Amino acid sequence: MLTRDVEITSSHVNEFLLSKHIQYLHKYADKSNESYEQVMVEYLRMSGIYWTTTALQMMDADFDKAGRDDILAMIRTCVHPNGGISAAKGHDPHLLYTLSAIQIMVSYDALKDNIIDIDQTVAYIASLNRSDGSFAGDVWGEVDVRFSFCAIASLALLDRLDAIPVDKAIDFVMMCYNTIDGGFGSRPGSETHAGLIYCSLGCLSITGQLDRIDADLLGWWLAERQLPSGGLNGRPEKLPDLCYSWWVLSSLTIIGRLHWIDKHKLLRFILATQDEETGGFGDRPGNLVDPFHTVFGTAGLSLLSHLYSCDPNESIPQNSDNPDADLSTQWKSISEKIKPINPVFCMTQS
Repeated sequence: MLTRDVEITSSHVNEFLLSKHIQYLHKYADKSNESYEQVMVEYLRMSGIYWTTTALQMMDADFDKAGRDDILAMIRTCVHPNGGISAAKGHDPHLLYTLSAIQIMVSYDALKDNIIDIDQTVAYIASLNRSDGSFAGDVWGEVDVRFSFCAIASLALLDRLDAIPVDKAIDFVMMCYNTIDGGFGSRPGSETHAGLIYCSLGCLSITGQLDRIDADLLGWWLAERQLPSGGLNGRPEKLPDLCYSWWVLSSLTIIGRLHWIDKHKLLRFILATQDEETGGFGDRPGNLVDPFHTVFGTAGLSLLSHLYSCDPNESIPQNSDNPDADLSTQWKSISEKIKPINPVFCMTQS
């Protein structure tokens, strides 16, 4: 059977370019940057700020340099009277950007800085909870298990999970569970997808209900996402994409099966997606870089270097036929350069 994949060769980058990534992220965060790219992605600016500041924080860089005061002031302009938060000023509020804003404020220890009225924001989130336990992303009513995660994670970070009927919300998440492969889709009856598995497991982990799934069956499906190149895809017959170094690995970490992945092959793939001239990570080797893939590629490295069950100093058989042999000394170095990441909230932790 033909497998869709990419080829990693000796010409690809094989070391972690920390300083390049920090320079790239600071340049992207520069408020004076009014490039065409920045204008065109205004509709997801709040998430872009979260990706950039989280990546800098993981790299133990001066993430305040990204403009703490300016970022918090920008969030204030995106807060709506109903308590919801939008991607940018003048846009509609949405659960996706409400979560991103809350994550940023928690990272900056700014929840008590009166940027938002917490009661109003909690009320906004609760207002999107439907009678079947699902959540709409905004007033227009699209339902997706992603929005269940956004709501539950936001309320957990605000310490206000009591604002919704949690068991009912989790009942909806379990309606999206596919017993044939152990995974989750976006809605009941939808195809299993790694990103939606992460969202669903995040809900179950936060609420203490992970016992409702078959972890071995799900772990098998997730481990099957690894291709010969070492990269991971989001569902069968798709090309590898660096962002699944987060969605798949965080899911495996949550269910205690991170060690079911070949971390050395995955490291080769992750390193090959870097741009050695500009810094940053792309979805696949040779493609353009962006903050989205940079944060999730870095987060994948964090999970592998800090939480993988094997000894970070373990050796790889040194022989000319083993393409991973030159990576055997890198794990300890990477763990010293990147802070641990929380596998549920994708935020740094001590």
